[in-house]
Amino acid sequence: MATNDSGTRLEGGAAGGTRGTTTIADSVVSTIAGIAVRETDGVYSVGKGPTRALGAVKDKVSRSSDPGRGVKVEVGEKQTAVDVDIVVEYGAPIVETARRIRTQVTDAVETMTGLEVVEININVADVHVPGSDDDEDEDESSSRVR
Repeated sequence: MATNDSGTRLEGGAAGGTRGTTTIADSVVSTIAGIAVRETDGVYSVGKGPTRALGAVKDKVSRSSDPGRGVKVEVGEKQTAVDVDIVVEYGAPIVETARRIRTQVTDAVETMTGLEVVEININVADVHVPGSDDDEDEDESSSRVR
């Protein structure tokens, strides 16, 4: 079994022996983890400010989104570690949200890849306050200064 920069190889086959290898790219693990994080209640978005801004521009240009954005993984032969930057919704209990993220990411990655998730580091980069995005879209007539 060997690991390279593009992913990890897992032995596979019947109980009688190995019938080949399965290679899982790091980006696959990142995508699985990213989707699991985004589906967690209390998570407003994934990634830090510059990552989210650049990602939003890329999404508009390519008309697709990158579910692995804001997620970094380290994949070994049998284990993986995940680092994720998130923005939580105002009012969501951060400790509970982090616990749910760890549970969902672990379940998704282990079920889909067979890799053991040994660590999930969560960096809460910001809190989203409802209505704060609307401030950027307001027209000039609502400004106090002219």
